[in-house]
Amino acid sequence: MKLFSADTYIKRRTQLKQAMGSGQILFSGNQDSPMNYTDNTFRFRQDSSFLYYFGLNLPGLSALIDLESGEEIIFGNEYSIDDIIWIGQQETLKSLANKVGISILKPTNELAQNLRKENLHYLPQYRHDNQIILSEIFGISPKELKASEKLIHAVIAQRSYKTEEELVEMTKAVNATGAMHVAAMKACKPGKMEYEVVAKIMETVHNFNAELAYPVIFSVNGQTLHNHYHGNIMNAGQLALNDSGCETEMGYAGDITRTFPVSGTFTPKQKEIYETVLQMETDSIARLAPGVYYKDIHLSSNRILLENFKTLGLVRGNVDDMLTEGVGGLFMPHGLGHMIGLDVHDMEGLGENFVGYNADVQRSTQLGLKSLRLAKKLEAGNVLTVEPGCYFIPELIAKYKTEGIFKEFLNYSKLEEYLNFGGIRIEDNIHVTENGPQILGSPIPKTIAEVEDTMKG
Repeated sequence: MKLFSADTYIKRRTQLKQAMGSGQILFSGNQDSPMNYTDNTFRFRQDSSFLYYFGLNLPGLSALIDLESGEEIIFGNEYSIDDIIWIGQQETLKSLANKVGISILKPTNELAQNLRKENLHYLPQYRHDNQIILSEIFGISPKELKASEKLIHAVIAQRSYKTEEELVEMTKAVNATGAMHVAAMKACKPGKMEYEVVAKIMETVHNFNAELAYPVIFSVNGQTLHNHYHGNIMNAGQLALNDSGCETEMGYAGDITRTFPVSGTFTPKQKEIYETVLQMETDSIARLAPGVYYKDIHLSSNRILLENFKTLGLVRGNVDDMLTEGVGGLFMPHGLGHMIGLDVHDMEGLGENFVGYNADVQRSTQLGLKSLRLAKKLEAGNVLTVEPGCYFIPELIAKYKTEGIFKEFLNYSKLEEYLNFGGIRIEDNIHVTENGPQILGSPIPKTIAEVEDTMKG
């Protein structure tokens, strides 16, 4: 098991104690999750906040910080001989706990008796098994569990700023992810099945001793934003959208998207739209700086899309009016990006509005803007994704046309020429610093020339 130094975890917990003041803090680690029967489980993945403060990527653990006494306890059971028969000799839990600065270890069944139910802080429970465990301890319905907003804010205040050792892990993740994308470009050919390219992506992930940070999104139907179906044959003239990323052994994620022509060469129409999305991405990255609202960058990205589409004759009218009305949501019905770290959508298990919004900025109801996961002011130390896209979704275009939505702005007859276009998305992972944005990892082919050259290789 790969860990940071004990000092790292001790400092993280100390900072949290100082922010919280009094009471107890309970961290519920994740349990094994059965795939189809008890002994056949999915790959285990520890809760990210548990990883952040306690580091141990093992099932069945909980941790308790007593803010009055200063005690820090991990609750879990050592492996029995029956366990060892199946999984082999393992490092003891006591030894691992010492490596993250914890000297007190207690059996799982002693957790309840160590809890003081008044002033007990815990995070939202997104796993049903942990909801059941806590509800049984407290003698309440799972629906009555109430996470501590004070703890949520304290955890977000720490995890939002990446340290140098975290950036090293995230750079590893991005570099492995970049290799996944290059492998996909090289494997993509007319007549192949999508799953043949996905197989190359999976091979590359495991060549880096890594795992997927999320299920592979790869499809010639890129207009479907999260398309996990890989059963289509790929034909010349189509675009393939690859949104895939890995996470390192320590759980840090990379999240990259590239779009490329199945034939290896962009058509003139594809180039026009691709260059628009690339301009949206590079301009957005250049605008990243402490003190800038990410919502404003999202809107400036939409402005580029609408201005270019006006030149192409797809829209007409005043661009400012189109921005105000939310016309861009028809073509980019998602937000520009999100935080990334130990989670690919970092900390969103704590509540998306807590992570990406605050009193300064409220969530919109417009298509596209309402899906913006990060809107508040950026700060040095944030790491986020920039992932503009452009999609021609036949069903959505048909709905808008039938209902007369934005008829003063949209050239529906021209849009019909794009109904079989698909979609384009381009995404990188960026560290916000006082000295400007830093794209993590080695460059991944992105310009039209780079993509086409890679596909010829």
